[in-house]
Amino acid sequence: MLTLRELDGNQFLASLEACAAVYAAAMHPPTEQLPGRHTIMERHAGYAAFRAVAAIMLPADGKQGAGPAGAGGTGAGGTGAGGAGEAPRLVGFAYGFHGAGGQWWHDVVSRAAASALGADAAEDWFGDSLEIAEVHVLPGHQGRGTGLAMMLGLTAGRPERAAVLSTMDANTRARRLYHGLGFTDLLTGFVFPGTDLPYAIMGAPLPLRGASPRSARPARPSRW
Repeated sequence: MLTLRELDGNQFLASLEACAAVYAAAMHPPTEQLPGRHTIMERHAGYAAFRAVAAIMLPADGKQGAGPAGAGGTGAGGTGAGGAGEAPRLVGFAYGFHGAGGQWWHDVVSRAAASALGADAAEDWFGDSLEIAEVHVLPGHQGRGTGLAMMLGLTAGRPERAAVLSTMDANTRARRLYHGLGFTDLLTGFVFPGTDLPYAIMGAPLPLRGASPRSARPARPSRW
């Protein structure tokens, strides 16, 4: 039983260890990079109009176990099937915030877009944007529509005129998902400072393709 829960900045910080475990399982980064990623996500939670969406696997009977939210079965291992009396388990998360000057990704990408596309086009995409910073699903739960549901939940009702993100410049499952939601390639083969991997910078008008005008945002719990 999968449900989506919206987390504000404080709720996201309370769930940060579980989210970092999902990130590690999905992306397989070098171990030495994980503390830096943890710090980045912690900083992002303080950005303007931050919103996170958590994909939670509930026990089959819908009853929450006695363990604290985000503990016990929330780690990256295991099947996440959720048996009776078990604690809810985080299987995916996504978050974003309002892009603005002074944010590293926003400044680097908007400057590159202005150079490649022109100042007016860059302003159209990045001048009033929802920056989608992270979208991750545990490997055993990928390909089941979880990423799609999180993307639609994350962008539902946002006031920005566009959503922007970066993803690997390859024919990945994530990139196919983004194309299906109406994202288009703004820059390809883009290399961020300090890396040598090519990325695609993508953007889509809001609301996303396939979003219902009346679609409800995910529930906002006080805890999982």
